[in-house]
Amino acid sequence: MLALGKLLELTLAGREPAQKIQSTVDGVQMRWLSEGALEVRPPEARDNGSDLLLSSGIHGNETAPIELLDRLLHGIARGEIKPRTRILFLFGNPEAMRRGERYLELDVNRLFNGRHEKNIGPEAMRAAELEQLARSFFSQPGRSRLHYDLHTAIRGSKIEQFALYPWKDGRQHSRRELARLNAAGMEAVLLQNKTSITFTAFTYEQLDAEAFTLELGKARPFGQNQGVNVSRLELRLKQIIEGTEPETDSLDGLKLFAVSREVIKHSDAFLLHLPADVENFSELEKGFLLAEDVAKTRWVIEEEGARIIFPNPKVKNGLRAGILIVPTTDAGLA
Repeated sequence: MLALGKLLELTLAGREPAQKIQSTVDGVQMRWLSEGALEVRPPEARDNGSDLLLSSGIHGNETAPIELLDRLLHGIARGEIKPRTRILFLFGNPEAMRRGERYLELDVNRLFNGRHEKNIGPEAMRAAELEQLARSFFSQPGRSRLHYDLHTAIRGSKIEQFALYPWKDGRQHSRRELARLNAAGMEAVLLQNKTSITFTAFTYEQLDAEAFTLELGKARPFGQNQGVNVSRLELRLKQIIEGTEPETDSLDGLKLFAVSREVIKHSDAFLLHLPADVENFSELEKGFLLAEDVAKTRWVIEEEGARIIFPNPKVKNGLRAGILIVPTTDAGLA
Protein backbone atom coordinates (compact mmCIF):
# COMPACT_ATOMS: atom_id res chain seq x y z
CA MET A 1 0.00 0.00 0.00
CA LEU A 2 1.20 3.53 -0.76
CA ALA A 3 2.48 5.36 2.31
CA LEU A 4 0.11 8.30 1.68
CA GLY A 5 -2.79 5.91 2.17
CA LYS A 6 -1.82 5.98 5.85
CA LEU A 7 -2.97 9.58 6.28
CA LEU A 8 -4.66 8.77 9.59
CA GLU A 9 -1.52 7.15 10.96
CA LEU A 10 0.57 10.17 9.89
CA THR A 11 -1.97 12.58 11.39
CA LEU A 12 -2.19 10.83 14.76
CA ALA A 13 1.61 10.69 14.93
CA GLY A 14 1.94 14.37 13.95
CA ARG A 15 4.33 13.50 11.11
CA GLU A 16 4.75 14.75 7.55
CA PRO A 17 5.25 12.12 4.83
CA ALA A 18 8.69 11.82 3.26
CA GLN A 19 7.02 11.80 -0.18
CA LYS A 20 4.30 14.38 -0.74
CA ILE A 21 3.09 12.90 -4.06
CA GLN A 22 2.62 9.22 -4.94
CA SER A 23 0.77 7.32 -7.68
CA THR A 24 -0.87 3.91 -7.77
CA VAL A 25 0.01 1.41 -10.51
CA ASP A 26 -3.09 2.46 -12.48
CA GLY A 27 -2.24 6.17 -12.35
CA VAL A 28 -4.23 7.53 -9.41
CA GLN A 29 -2.28 10.41 -7.85
CA MET A 30 -2.30 11.01 -4.10
CA ARG A 31 -0.99 14.40 -2.97
CA TRP A 32 -0.38 15.46 0.65
CA LEU A 33 -1.45 19.10 1.06
CA SER A 34 -1.21 19.79 4.77
CA GLU A 35 -1.66 18.03 8.09
CA GLY A 36 -4.69 15.79 7.73
CA ALA A 37 -5.32 16.86 4.12
CA LEU A 38 -4.86 14.62 1.07
CA GLU A 39 -6.04 15.11 -2.52
CA VAL A 40 -6.77 12.10 -4.73
CA ARG A 41 -6.81 12.66 -8.47
CA PRO A 42 -7.83 9.99 -11.02
CA PRO A 43 -6.07 9.65 -14.38
CA GLU A 44 -7.35 12.31 -16.78
CA ALA A 45 -8.90 9.69 -19.06
CA ARG A 46 -10.99 8.33 -16.17
CA ASP A 47 -12.00 11.68 -14.62
CA ASN A 48 -15.80 12.02 -14.71
CA GLY A 49 -15.87 15.73 -13.86
CA SER A 50 -16.95 15.46 -10.23
CA ASP A 51 -15.29 16.72 -7.07
CA LEU A 52 -15.95 15.11 -3.68
CA LEU A 53 -14.84 16.57 -0.35
CA LEU A 54 -14.94 14.08 2.55
CA SER A 55 -14.23 15.55 5.97
CA SER A 56 -14.26 14.04 9.45
CA GLY A 57 -12.59 14.68 12.77
CA ILE A 58 -13.86 18.27 12.88
CA HIS A 59 -14.61 17.06 16.40
CA GLY A 60 -11.63 14.98 17.45
CA ASN A 61 -13.48 12.31 19.45
CA GLU A 62 -15.88 11.35 16.63
CA THR A 63 -13.92 8.32 15.52
CA ALA A 64 -16.33 6.19 13.44
CA PRO A 65 -16.28 8.67 10.52
CA ILE A 66 -12.49 8.98 10.79
CA GLU A 67 -12.15 5.21 10.55
CA LEU A 68 -14.53 5.15 7.56
CA LEU A 69 -12.38 7.65 5.63
CA ASP A 70 -9.29 5.68 6.63
CA ARG A 71 -10.77 2.51 5.08
CA LEU A 72 -11.61 4.35 1.85
CA LEU A 73 -8.08 5.75 1.64
CA HIS A 74 -6.55 2.33 2.24
CA GLY A 75 -8.71 0.91 -0.55
CA ILE A 76 -7.55 3.60 -2.98
CA ALA A 77 -3.89 3.25 -1.97
CA ARG A 78 -4.05 -0.52 -2.51
CA GLY A 79 -5.72 -0.15 -5.90
CA GLU A 80 -8.91 -1.86 -4.69
CA ILE A 81 -11.01 1.30 -5.16
CA LYS A 82 -10.46 2.92 -8.56
CA PRO A 83 -11.54 6.58 -8.44
CA ARG A 84 -13.15 8.42 -11.31
CA THR A 85 -13.76 11.51 -9.19
CA ARG A 86 -11.35 13.95 -7.55
CA ILE A 87 -11.45 13.63 -3.78
CA LEU A 88 -10.20 15.78 -0.94
CA PHE A 89 -9.86 13.89 2.35
CA LEU A 90 -9.74 16.15 5.42
CA PHE A 91 -9.21 15.30 9.09
CA GLY A 92 -10.44 18.53 10.63
CA ASN A 93 -8.93 18.89 14.10
CA PRO A 94 -5.75 16.76 14.31
CA GLU A 95 -4.67 17.80 17.80
CA ALA A 96 -8.11 17.05 19.25
CA MET A 97 -7.99 13.66 17.45
CA ARG A 98 -4.64 12.92 19.07
CA ARG A 99 -6.04 13.78 22.51
CA GLY A 100 -9.36 12.01 21.98
CA GLU A 101 -11.28 15.20 22.77
CA ARG A 102 -14.12 16.96 20.98
CA TYR A 103 -12.05 20.16 20.75
CA LEU A 104 -9.34 21.93 22.72
CA GLU A 105 -10.62 25.48 23.27
CA LEU A 106 -13.07 26.26 20.45
CA ASP A 107 -15.60 24.13 18.59
CA VAL A 108 -14.16 24.13 15.05
CA ASN A 109 -17.60 23.55 13.54
CA ARG A 110 -18.73 26.94 14.86
CA LEU A 111 -15.85 28.86 13.25
CA PHE A 112 -16.74 29.03 9.54
CA ASN A 113 -18.26 31.71 7.30
CA GLY A 114 -16.02 34.36 8.83
CA ARG A 115 -16.43 33.34 12.46
CA HIS A 116 -12.75 32.32 12.78
CA GLU A 117 -11.77 35.94 12.10
CA LYS A 118 -13.42 36.92 15.40
CA ASN A 119 -11.43 34.40 17.43
CA ILE A 120 -7.80 33.56 18.13
CA GLY A 121 -5.91 30.32 18.71
CA PRO A 122 -4.98 27.18 16.80
CA GLU A 123 -8.56 26.06 16.14
CA ALA A 124 -9.55 29.40 14.61
CA MET A 125 -6.43 29.14 12.42
CA ARG A 126 -7.37 25.57 11.47
CA ALA A 127 -10.88 26.62 10.44
CA ALA A 128 -9.36 29.30 8.20
CA GLU A 129 -7.03 26.68 6.69
CA LEU A 130 -9.91 24.27 6.09
CA GLU A 131 -11.83 27.02 4.29
CA GLN A 132 -8.82 27.70 2.08
CA LEU A 133 -8.28 24.00 1.31
CA ALA A 134 -11.95 23.63 0.34
CA ARG A 135 -11.93 26.86 -1.70
CA SER A 136 -8.88 25.72 -3.66
CA PHE A 137 -10.28 22.22 -4.20
CA PHE A 138 -13.62 23.52 -5.50
CA SER A 139 -12.05 26.22 -7.68
CA GLN A 140 -12.24 24.39 -11.03
CA PRO A 141 -15.27 25.52 -13.08
CA GLY A 142 -17.70 23.19 -14.78
CA ARG A 143 -17.40 20.34 -12.28
CA SER A 144 -20.03 18.96 -9.88
CA ARG A 145 -19.27 19.65 -6.22
CA LEU A 146 -20.28 17.47 -3.26
CA HIS A 147 -19.22 17.74 0.39
CA TYR A 148 -20.03 15.24 3.14
CA ASP A 149 -18.86 16.27 6.61
CA LEU A 150 -19.10 13.15 8.77
CA HIS A 151 -19.84 13.29 12.50
CA THR A 152 -21.08 11.25 15.43
CA ALA A 153 -23.19 12.85 18.16
CA ILE A 154 -22.44 13.55 21.83
CA ARG A 155 -25.69 11.85 22.85
CA GLY A 156 -27.95 9.04 21.75
CA SER A 157 -30.66 9.61 19.17
CA LYS A 158 -34.14 8.26 18.51
CA ILE A 159 -33.18 8.55 14.83
CA GLU A 160 -29.68 7.08 14.64
CA GLN A 161 -28.40 8.44 11.31
CA PHE A 162 -29.49 11.75 9.87
CA ALA A 163 -28.27 14.67 7.77
CA LEU A 164 -28.39 18.44 8.01
CA TYR A 165 -28.88 20.28 4.70
CA PRO A 166 -27.66 23.92 4.73
CA TRP A 167 -29.62 26.87 3.35
CA LYS A 168 -28.89 29.72 0.99
CA ASP A 169 -31.28 32.44 -0.09
CA GLY A 170 -32.57 31.79 -3.62
CA ARG A 171 -31.31 28.20 -3.77
CA GLN A 172 -33.60 25.18 -3.54
CA HIS A 173 -32.82 21.92 -1.80
CA SER A 174 -32.26 19.04 -4.22
CA ARG A 175 -34.55 16.01 -4.35
CA ARG A 176 -31.80 14.03 -6.10
CA GLU A 177 -29.38 14.67 -3.25
CA LEU A 178 -31.99 13.67 -0.68
CA ALA A 179 -32.59 10.42 -2.57
CA ARG A 180 -28.84 9.80 -2.56
CA LEU A 181 -28.79 10.28 1.23
CA ASN A 182 -31.75 7.94 1.59
CA ALA A 183 -29.89 5.28 -0.36
CA ALA A 184 -26.82 5.87 1.85
CA GLY A 185 -28.77 4.94 4.99
CA MET A 186 -29.81 8.33 6.32
CA GLU A 187 -33.14 8.01 8.09
CA ALA A 188 -33.95 11.71 8.28
CA VAL A 189 -32.83 15.08 6.89
CA LEU A 190 -33.15 18.45 8.55
CA LEU A 191 -33.78 21.15 5.93
CA GLN A 192 -32.27 24.30 7.37
CA ASN A 193 -33.77 27.74 6.69
CA LYS A 194 -31.09 30.23 7.74
CA THR A 195 -27.39 30.81 7.26
CA SER A 196 -25.00 29.04 9.61
CA ILE A 197 -21.35 28.92 10.72
CA THR A 198 -20.62 25.21 10.14
CA PHE A 199 -18.18 23.76 7.60
CA THR A 200 -20.94 22.53 5.28
CA ALA A 201 -22.71 25.90 5.50
CA PHE A 202 -19.49 27.47 4.21
CA THR A 203 -19.07 25.07 1.26
CA TYR A 204 -22.80 25.26 0.40
CA GLU A 205 -23.17 29.03 0.68
CA GLN A 206 -19.75 30.23 -0.50
CA LEU A 207 -18.51 27.48 -2.86
CA ASP A 208 -21.82 26.30 -4.40
CA ALA A 209 -21.26 22.68 -3.40
CA GLU A 210 -24.06 20.34 -2.42
CA ALA A 211 -23.06 19.93 1.22
CA PHE A 212 -24.35 17.88 4.14
CA THR A 213 -23.44 17.30 7.75
CA LEU A 214 -24.01 13.59 8.39
CA GLU A 215 -24.61 12.32 11.93
CA LEU A 216 -23.83 8.61 12.04
CA GLY A 217 -24.46 7.53 15.63
CA LYS A 218 -22.93 8.11 19.05
CA ALA A 219 -19.29 9.14 19.54
CA ARG A 220 -17.02 6.37 20.80
CA PRO A 221 -13.21 5.92 21.12
CA PHE A 222 -11.08 4.52 18.29
CA GLY A 223 -11.62 0.79 17.82
CA GLN A 224 -14.98 0.75 19.65
CA ASN A 225 -17.33 1.56 16.76
CA GLN A 226 -18.80 -1.87 16.15
CA GLY A 227 -22.21 -0.46 17.09
CA VAL A 228 -22.02 2.28 14.45
CA ASN A 229 -23.27 0.72 11.21
CA VAL A 230 -22.02 2.79 8.27
CA SER A 231 -22.13 -0.03 5.71
CA ARG A 232 -24.74 1.62 3.45
CA LEU A 233 -22.93 4.95 3.51
CA GLU A 234 -19.58 3.27 2.87
CA LEU A 235 -20.98 1.40 -0.14
CA ARG A 236 -22.54 4.57 -1.57
CA LEU A 237 -19.29 6.52 -1.12
CA LYS A 238 -17.34 3.81 -2.96
CA GLN A 239 -19.90 3.99 -5.78
CA ILE A 240 -19.65 7.80 -5.97
CA ILE A 241 -15.85 7.58 -6.00
CA GLU A 242 -15.79 4.91 -8.72
CA GLY A 243 -18.60 6.45 -10.79
CA THR A 244 -20.80 3.35 -10.45
CA GLU A 245 -23.57 4.91 -8.36
CA PRO A 246 -27.04 3.64 -9.32
CA GLU A 247 -29.54 6.39 -10.07
CA THR A 248 -32.40 6.77 -7.58
CA ASP A 249 -35.07 9.36 -6.86
CA SER A 250 -36.84 7.50 -4.06
CA LEU A 251 -37.51 9.30 -0.80
CA ASP A 252 -39.52 6.37 0.57
CA GLY A 253 -39.10 6.16 4.33
CA LEU A 254 -36.99 9.33 4.58
CA LYS A 255 -38.24 11.66 7.31
CA LEU A 256 -37.93 15.39 6.58
CA PHE A 257 -37.80 18.08 9.24
CA ALA A 258 -37.62 21.87 9.21
CA VAL A 259 -36.10 24.18 11.79
CA SER A 260 -38.72 25.93 13.86
CA ARG A 261 -36.47 27.82 16.29
CA GLU A 262 -32.96 27.86 17.65
CA VAL A 263 -32.44 28.06 21.40
CA ILE A 264 -29.60 30.52 22.01
CA LYS A 265 -27.78 30.63 25.34
CA HIS A 266 -27.33 34.28 26.29
CA SER A 267 -25.78 34.03 29.76
CA ASP A 268 -24.46 31.80 32.53
CA ALA A 269 -27.96 31.90 34.02
CA PHE A 270 -29.27 29.76 31.14
CA LEU A 271 -31.34 26.73 32.25
CA LEU A 272 -32.39 23.88 29.95
CA HIS A 273 -35.24 21.87 31.46
CA LEU A 274 -34.32 18.52 29.95
CA PRO A 275 -32.54 15.47 31.42
CA ALA A 276 -28.78 15.39 30.77
CA ASP A 277 -29.19 12.16 28.80
CA VAL A 278 -32.12 13.29 26.63
CA GLU A 279 -31.84 11.86 23.11
CA ASN A 280 -31.87 13.76 19.83
CA PHE A 281 -35.32 13.82 18.19
CA SER A 282 -37.12 13.52 21.55
CA GLU A 283 -40.67 14.85 21.20
CA LEU A 284 -41.79 17.81 23.31
CA GLU A 285 -45.38 18.56 24.30
CA LYS A 286 -47.03 21.89 23.58
CA GLY A 287 -46.82 24.18 26.59
CA PHE A 288 -43.60 22.63 27.93
CA LEU A 289 -41.12 25.16 29.35
CA LEU A 290 -37.94 24.16 27.54
CA ALA A 291 -35.46 26.77 28.71
CA GLU A 292 -34.99 30.03 30.60
CA ASP A 293 -32.37 32.77 30.59
CA VAL A 294 -31.74 36.32 31.79
CA ALA A 295 -34.29 39.11 31.38
CA LYS A 296 -37.12 36.58 31.83
CA THR A 297 -36.34 34.98 28.46
CA ARG A 298 -38.39 31.78 28.13
CA TRP A 299 -38.68 29.12 25.43
CA VAL A 300 -42.10 27.50 25.61
CA ILE A 301 -43.11 24.80 23.12
CA GLU A 302 -45.80 26.15 20.80
CA GLU A 303 -45.22 23.88 17.78
CA GLU A 304 -47.18 20.75 16.95
CA GLY A 305 -44.90 17.70 16.73
CA ALA A 306 -41.85 19.59 18.01
CA ARG A 307 -38.63 17.69 18.63
CA ILE A 308 -35.26 18.72 20.04
CA ILE A 309 -31.82 18.04 18.54
CA PHE A 310 -28.34 18.95 19.80
CA PRO A 311 -29.44 20.12 23.27
CA ASN A 312 -26.32 21.34 25.05
CA PRO A 313 -26.56 23.87 27.91
CA LYS A 314 -22.75 23.90 28.27
CA VAL A 315 -22.05 25.81 25.05
CA LYS A 316 -20.46 29.24 25.27
CA ASN A 317 -22.75 32.25 25.69
CA GLY A 318 -24.10 33.43 22.36
CA LEU A 319 -24.11 29.98 20.80
CA ARG A 320 -26.92 27.58 20.01
CA ALA A 321 -27.96 25.34 22.91
CA GLY A 322 -30.48 23.32 20.92
CA ILE A 323 -32.65 23.27 17.81
CA LEU A 324 -36.43 22.87 17.78
CA ILE A 325 -37.56 21.05 14.65
CA VAL A 326 -40.94 20.04 13.19
CA PRO A 327 -41.93 17.52 10.49
CA THR A 328 -42.18 18.88 6.95
CA THR A 329 -42.92 17.62 3.43
CA ASP A 330 -40.92 17.39 0.18
CA ALA A 331 -42.79 20.33 -1.34
CA GLY A 332 -40.44 22.94 -2.76
CA LEU A 333 -37.59 20.59 -3.63
CA ALA A 334 -35.79 21.19 -6.89
